Amino acid sequence: MGGRRGAGGIATALIACAAVAATLTSAPPASGRPRSDGPVDPSIGIMNLDHLIFVVQENRSFDHYFGTFPGADGLPRDEQGRIDVCVPDPARHTCDKPYHDTNGYDEGGPHNVHASRITVDGGMMDGAVRALEAIGNSCRHKPAQIPCEKAKPGPQGQPDVMGYHTAHEIPNYWSYAQHFVLQDRMFAPTDSWTLPSHLYLVSAWSATCPKPSDPMSCRSDLRWPGRRWVPADGAPRPYAWADITWLLSHNGVSWSYYVGPGTCVLPPCARKPNRASTNPIQNPLPGFRTVEATNGFANIRPHADYFSAAADGTLPSVSWIMPSYSDAEHPPDNIGDGQAWVTKIVNAAMEGPDWLHTAIFITWDDWGGFYDHVKPIKIDENGYGIRVPGIMISPFAKTGIDHQTLSFDAYLKLIEDRFLGGQRLDPATDGWPDPRPTVREDAAGLGDLAQEFDFYQTPLPPLILAPWPRGRPAHLHAVRWTNG
Repeated sequence: MGGRRGAGGIATALIACAAVAATLTSAPPASGRPRSDGPVDPSIGIMNLDHLIFVVQENRSFDHYFGTFPGADGLPRDEQGRIDVCVPDPARHTCDKPYHDTNGYDEGGPHNVHASRITVDGGMMDGAVRALEAIGNSCRHKPAQIPCEKAKPGPQGQPDVMGYHTAHEIPNYWSYAQHFVLQDRMFAPTDSWTLPSHLYLVSAWSATCPKPSDPMSCRSDLRWPGRRWVPADGAPRPYAWADITWLLSHNGVSWSYYVGPGTCVLPPCARKPNRASTNPIQNPLPGFRTVEATNGFANIRPHADYFSAAADGTLPSVSWIMPSYSDAEHPPDNIGDGQAWVTKIVNAAMEGPDWLHTAIFITWDDWGGFYDHVKPIKIDENGYGIRVPGIMISPFAKTGIDHQTLSFDAYLKLIEDRFLGGQRLDPATDGWPDPRPTVREDAAGLGDLAQEFDFYQTPLPPLILAPWPRGRPAHLHAVRWTNG
């Protein structure tokens, strides 16, 4: 894997920006010849992909959503095929078994560094209930929330961190997994919560930088990255290290980061967000000095712009789509709201003129406290974290289950291989030196998403699904300005 590079002296953001023309690796044109209305050339592989879309929801483990999916590395079973695992419950002096959770509302559990270590328990993966009892969850902290009243324990009184859903509750997600690619070894990039995960999503690192103008002052931080926690007003934090848009912008690669209406991009901002906006911790790009240096703020756009671009064939090369508060699937909110939102995103891409040259990736930013039985891989001092679901949708998807070891770093690797000639977020070559401990995209053992495509096959047809396949339940208004 990539190791630490020498500092080479103190490099400020201004110096890095001025030097970029001389240090950045030249890459082939990213979107110089749009292929959306042209034929597919199987010989060029992933170069047929002109549009990569990354949809990131919140707080679900793989076993929680796909633990009973046929063929996947799901919940452990005995020789008779019965689920054969239980987790100690010290408070009730029992061992809690997984159960089919048919409810659309879950309390979930704590999901931070401390909770992860309790949950993983040195690789035993038996601490989900113990972490819940030791730390609590958002419902216990804020019992007045209406959805919390809708959450229910299991048939033996188990907390719903031991619950799993099936196609009965999340039919669209299961349909995507059946028709395209389900990734059963997608690990969260770090054993922490939403903000570090989203920083890894766009930059392959989570850090705090005591000197905001000096990237070399940054140090790994999985608890409260930035000099202090992102406040509710969404004001940008001083993230001084390089993010992927630094490379995209300097290589002429179009990108957009789509957020809910009313989301703060630059201060001054309203003091309180609304349920249509995106949580500030899911919108870290405004805090990156590299985004400021490339005047990238205009690429942080409202959701409506995504649907317009999908319809008229003007999708950028790289899109990230973050949910609003109301559609994020963060417990205790209704999972049907999130599934409906994601379905609308997928439908829009499938119905647009860019579909033939598009790949959509769906994932969840952390495990949300829910049980998962697979021990995370130790990739470096900061991760990986507990497994989350991952789905890839494309007309050229090799239908089935991908057992490669993956993380959000694999998304960056695919972006770099498709649009940047293989250039990495490597401080030795990317024109913005920082002291990140690992070049994550080159980590030994990281899978290659390019292996999920077969451009010689007959293109798979669009799978247009109803956002509410079983009818929409009564909408519940919850106030959840939580920290991921």
